[in-house]
Amino acid sequence: MLKRKSRRKSRRGVPRFKGLSISKLIPNMITVGATCAGLTGVRFAIDEKWEFAVVAIIVAGVLDALDGRMARLLNSASDFGAELDSLSDFVSFGVSPALILYFWSLSSLGGIGWAVCLFLAICCGLRLARFNTNIGRLPPYAYNYFTGVPAPAGAGLALLPLMATFAFGLDILREPVFVAVWTVIAALLMVSRLPTFSFKKIKIPTAAILPVLVVAGLLVAGLAGAPWRTLTLVVLVYIVSFGYSAWTFRRLKAEAERMHDERDSDDPAEVSPDEALDKPRLRPVE
Repeated sequence: MLKRKSRRKSRRGVPRFKGLSISKLIPNMITVGATCAGLTGVRFAIDEKWEFAVVAIIVAGVLDALDGRMARLLNSASDFGAELDSLSDFVSFGVSPALILYFWSLSSLGGIGWAVCLFLAICCGLRLARFNTNIGRLPPYAYNYFTGVPAPAGAGLALLPLMATFAFGLDILREPVFVAVWTVIAALLMVSRLPTFSFKKIKIPTAAILPVLVVAGLLVAGLAGAPWRTLTLVVLVYIVSFGYSAWTFRRLKAEAERMHDERDSDDPAEVSPDEALDKPRLRPVE
């Protein structure tokens, strides 16, 4: 009996191995996978496999959308993961699309084409830096919006000429001057102050759930039957949404400022701007 007790005590005294569980590392693994997918797109571009190059960037975008959700689901969010995610986004949606466009068309412009590629990558990095510094600092009415086009969507905009060429076979879309101008526009949209929808935060009304599911089914069918035309259409619809997002954002901002002025005129000593913005009457435009 004494020997058994001593063995139990000795086992309890052995220190356990310290480290992170696999579940804590899964989001970071997904982020690393997104980086690898983005860089693989560059390899396909070097081999002139343009469709595979664009698909690699799309895969990187899908993985980028998954890593944050997995981190929240597994309760494994960390500062390390956030920094790794920003680095991955810069490589996958800034550097890789720029190099793909350079090998596809912009190399014909020589130094000017290379400057355009650098501009796209730099704007992507600046957009990510601004996003990281604005976390938690935006007013409540802006919770459903991004400031500028997010990095994955910016990469999709920049690669739109390739997708449209695959879909419709229009060689004019490969003209270096057109590609350069379009790339500059996509880069400027990333660093602009244009409010764009953050679709992951939009709440769908109950009456609209069934139509949304129908549209999702049509989108999947389109991707299976005519993927490049479907992706081109999706990007064009996203571009059209800029006008509506800017309009709804201005309405919410004007309502918030009006409410703040009214409360401030009633009792400026008791009401702060944050309280006015958090007032329950303020809700997104349907």
